[in-house]
Amino acid sequence: MDEKLRILLCEDDENLGMLLREYLQAKGYSAELYPDGEAGFKAFLKNKYDLCVLDVMMPKKDGFTLAQEIRATNTEVPIIFLTAKTLNEDKVEGFKIGADDYITKPFSMEELTFRIEAIVRRVCGKKNKQSNIYKIGSFTFDTQKQILSSPDGQTKLTTKESELLSLLCAHANEILQRDFALKTIWIDDNYFNARSMDVYITKLRKHLKDDPSIEIINIHGKGYKLITPDED
Repeated sequence: MDEKLRILLCEDDENLGMLLREYLQAKGYSAELYPDGEAGFKAFLKNKYDLCVLDVMMPKKDGFTLAQEIRATNTEVPIIFLTAKTLNEDKVEGFKIGADDYITKPFSMEELTFRIEAIVRRVCGKKNKQSNIYKIGSFTFDTQKQILSSPDGQTKLTTKESELLSLLCAHANEILQRDFALKTIWIDDNYFNARSMDVYITKLRKHLKDDPSIEIINIHGKGYKLITPDED
């Protein structure tokens, strides 16, 4: 059996904290809960964690300060912020510190799981070269170099194009839920980001148009599906 992903969970709301811990444990993660940033940092120094989920507003030491101290000792461990704040400047501050994601309360447990899974895929992709390369019909997609190759040449994708195509490839011949893609790549599933994603889907279709066996189709009310020949 694979070793459980170990999560440092810092949340000062006792009820929410216990609910999050129980939910994550039910999903197969090993989650350890601490009520403030000071206790969280002591635990971080003592133990090895694969991911940190930090509330921003906490007593003794807030989430931003805790993240800065974590980043001073470990530049690679993924960090997700939980916050009741919706101001863009707070989000910018979080990403400047080195956050990998930012979830605004209230949020669903499913959304948190989606965010964690997306980060785990990215981290595993960096550690496992095999998962960096996808075969899409006559195309080869290198997720790390963001290069889409075909017998006719190479196309350097933008970061957003690459992130979206990576999600489609990870769900090849399955439905990629629209909300999941938006929250994973654009953080927020608002109207403007949804329109932006539609534009990038159109761009990806153009990049892949030379192979008629490949298709990105709309699944009404749900999302998209990358149709590609199965590899034997």
